[in-house]
Amino acid sequence: MGKINRRSSLKYLGLGSLAAGTGLVIPGCEDKREKIETGHDRHGSAAASQELTTQEQKDQEMMKQKFFTEEERKTVRVLADIILPRDDRSGNASDAGVPEFIEFMMLDQPNKQVPMRGGLKWLNNQCLKRYDKAFVECSEPQQTEILDAIAWPAQAKPEMSQGVAFFNSFRDLVASGFWTSKMGIEDLQYMGNVGNPNWNGCPEEACQKLGVSNS
Repeated sequence: MGKINRRSSLKYLGLGSLAAGTGLVIPGCEDKREKIETGHDRHGSAAASQELTTQEQKDQEMMKQKFFTEEERKTVRVLADIILPRDDRSGNASDAGVPEFIEFMMLDQPNKQVPMRGGLKWLNNQCLKRYDKAFVECSEPQQTEILDAIAWPAQAKPEMSQGVAFFNSFRDLVASGFWTSKMGIEDLQYMGNVGNPNWNGCPEEACQKLGVSNS
């Protein structure tokens, strides 16, 4: 995993999720009300607002529920922070509320529960076999070693296929959770539809490369 800049690579995964929008109301995420109200025709705003309120209530109730055991929750937090660590630009996955996002997704999409729980168990079992301790208790080099064995699908051994599938799915959830959070959007320096009063058209150098003209 040290072969590439994880934050830079995952940013592009997160951009897809950001464009699609999750519409979830979770700590640090954009307000779903604003998304819906700006995305619907004004004539349908009353119905949309009512639908939104109902969904928000369901989401809030779901957020009170728990899916992970305490041990699983610790593993999720540690793994998420390894995938997306804190740097001089922004906080890590936990700072952005990603573990809470992942737990919400398990409740919102029950079909993800068995693969997630199975993957976490697989990770711990592999660590117990190799190092005689659970993933969260392993040293940083040990954690890196086990993750390097599953983070690169083309290089992974066939017997690691379950871990590869789990890690890829988990990494996508981390990316989606971070770059749809307030912290992640600020990390992208995403400003939304903001006018630029100083825009003078495409730079001439770019126009020449594209074979077009500003005139």
